[in-house]
Amino acid sequence: MRIGLYPGTFDPLTLGHLDIILRACSLVDKLVIGVAINRDKGPLFSLEERVAMIEAECADLSAQTGCEIVAHPFENLLIHCAKDVGATIIIRGLRAVADFEYEYQMVGMNRQLDNTVETVFLMAEAQHQAIASKLVKEIARLDGDVSKFVTPAVNKALAARFQT
Repeated sequence: MRIGLYPGTFDPLTLGHLDIILRACSLVDKLVIGVAINRDKGPLFSLEERVAMIEAECADLSAQTGCEIVAHPFENLLIHCAKDVGATIIIRGLRAVADFEYEYQMVGMNRQLDNTVETVFLMAEAQHQAIASKLVKEIARLDGDVSKFVTPAVNKALAARFQT
């Protein structure tokens, strides 16, 4: 069984993330969505809320693709998380050239830590390349329309979080 790991904070889960998840499912039999516990970022949504969003939004994708999709919180090194879940592939989404520089460094470090785990980069579809969770939160906070960037359920969760 080929297992992939797609890590991120997913705060919140966007259509760009879902695009990468859908496309990653064609590469693996099981996709673990590694939900990073990054206390330094001060997430808008709790870990439990982010995991619940992923589970809810990915249920149909799993049925549609036949790929098992599971959410897995982690706080350790990415390469250790990959080993913990049995992943031999790390999936990373790229939006722009600026993402590549950081990702390139990350791959180099991960290869030094464990050269048996490969990293695969997937470009987001053109309509999703500008979507960033940080910007989605800012737009929602300022009462802007984020419905083009997130699912209806995530949109509702954002609206509830920023109600005044």
